[in-house]
Amino acid sequence: MRAGPSQEDIRRHNLGTLLRHVHLGGPISRAELTSRMGLNRSTIMALTSDLTAAGLVREELPRETGRAGRPSLVVRPESARVYVFAFDVGPDRLAVARVGLGGVILDRRESVRRRGPFDLTELTGELAAAARQMRRKARHDAVCVGAGAAVSGGVRRSDGVIRFGPNLHADEAPFGEALGRRLAFGLPVSVGNDANLAALAEHSRGVGVGVRDLVYLHGDVGVGGGIIAGGHLLGGHDGYGGEIGHMVINPGGGQCACGSRGCLEAEVGERALLEAAGRSPEEGHQGRDAVRKVVDAADRGDIVAQEALRQVGDWLGLGVANLVNLFNPEMVIFGGMLREVYLGSAAQVRSRLAVSALAPQREKLRLRTSALADDATLVGAAELAFAHVLADPLEVLARAGG
Repeated sequence: MRAGPSQEDIRRHNLGTLLRHVHLGGPISRAELTSRMGLNRSTIMALTSDLTAAGLVREELPRETGRAGRPSLVVRPESARVYVFAFDVGPDRLAVARVGLGGVILDRRESVRRRGPFDLTELTGELAAAARQMRRKARHDAVCVGAGAAVSGGVRRSDGVIRFGPNLHADEAPFGEALGRRLAFGLPVSVGNDANLAALAEHSRGVGVGVRDLVYLHGDVGVGGGIIAGGHLLGGHDGYGGEIGHMVINPGGGQCACGSRGCLEAEVGERALLEAAGRSPEEGHQGRDAVRKVVDAADRGDIVAQEALRQVGDWLGLGVANLVNLFNPEMVIFGGMLREVYLGSAAQVRSRLAVSALAPQREKLRLRTSALADDATLVGAAELAFAHVLADPLEVLARAGG
């Protein structure tokens, strides 16, 4: 017979659960924690005392109370003291942030990444330099407890290797190991696909909070996606799940960067929209600003831009219909440049859904744009880094020198 969980296992689980409530939900009273966790008041008091002593949370009197009697103390995350580094590596931008417990962005840097060859040494050096500058600005008692990175490509979950990243021009790149070595913080770097991490971010902090089944579609030169089913990310066997952008929707369609033809990415990605609108990327029309200009032109009555959005919106609607038929989500979220594309082609997307999605699957479906906008991938990277802390708060903090 297998032994049940030890008292230490139960304590570790309860500490992590309590810290998760504070991290994701913000300041919360002891009384509310007692109700949510189903534990008695003395146990909650002991757990919050442990987390307070470790410097992960603090307890304060509520600022306002309309009730008679002794108010319940409010537990708040120590956002300025406990933080992680979050990195976002896209085809044409790099972003680095120092993110405090509770999801507070304390410091942030963003720079342009020139499209072209992937230089692992140069890239990790630039990211590490930005992180070290931020670390020097942190208060003297602040503790870094992890690092997470979102990259545009397929990432092997076990070791953070970018197995394929056609839009990054990366192939078999040991990104996680290289970045960890350049940071020299003594902490591993957790790496994930940008769209998968953005899906997690929207589910935990964005428009998808409380939604157990959702599909997130992300556009950033290419197209990716993340699927939340039953409250959990569908990552696949090795972590490559969610490559929605390489679902073939038009076998005779355009060439995709992955080598196939007619992928969703090839029909609705940045290049497809710009070329349909007569704005060749080779002439300097690139990036999210270029996409926004097409949408703005369509709003002003530009017939060519309107037709480009109609064409792209029809293919996007077909792709969404396939996903809706397969996964029966409650919500589909459009992020990255697809946020603008959807806003400019919503009628066409909905029209295609009405024809191609099964009625039971679409009748309660909600279509939404990302609440976190351009920060979704960065927030997701931070949550990936915080996962270790939430699993074992005191042990992680001890290893980090807290």
